[in-house]
This record gives sequence, structure tokens and C-alpha cells, in this order.
Amino acid sequence: MKKAILLSGLCLCLLAPSAWALRCGSRLVTLGDYKLQVLSKCGEPIFTDSRIEFRVVRLYGSGLEFERYVPVTIDEWTYNFGPNRFVQLLRFENGRLVDVESLGYGE
Repeated sequence: MKKAILLSGLCLCLLAPSAWALRCGSRLVTLGDYKLQVLSKCGEPIFTDSRIEFRVVRLYGSGLEFERYVPVTIDEWTYNFGPNRFVQLLRFENGRLVDVESLGYGE
């Protein structure tokens, strides 16, 4: 029984999102941060890209279902922290950090 509890607790820890997404020097960037916060913690990215995606939102009311397309601004910032760290791709949606992806060692 104790093994099962320990194993389930370990699985939950591995599946839970981390409290922070990226370290810039001594500062932590967390999911949900605004672009200005990330910029002040990490400085200027080496590359940026921006686009607009349209996503379907379903609304329900009075027994009816409606679909509406909502624009979402996607910004991607790339940081190269040097040969001893991974290049990081940060993705923002409507100005908030939603994902950090490691791309391999930098230069």
C-alpha cells in the first residue's frame, strides 16, 4: 500500500507543471508572465516572430450553440544563452507567456 501511494505521488510530481519556466541569470521567468516582465528579466531576444491565429470559441445559451472565431496574437521569442545552455523558444499568446521550448545548445 505504501509503495502505491509513493508511486502515485511521484507520478503527480512528474506530471505537474513546474513553478517556473526559465531562468535568466538570477531571475525566474514563469508561465503567465507578460512580455514586458520577460523583457526586463532576460533582455532582448535574438529573434522574434509574430502572427495572428483565429480560434473557434463555442458559446452556449438558450439551448443554442454558437461558434465564433477569435483572433489570438502569437509572439515567439528566441534566446541564445551560449554554448553551455539550450536555446529557448518562448511563446506568448495575447501578451502572456504560455510555453517555453528548448531547442538544443546555443553558440
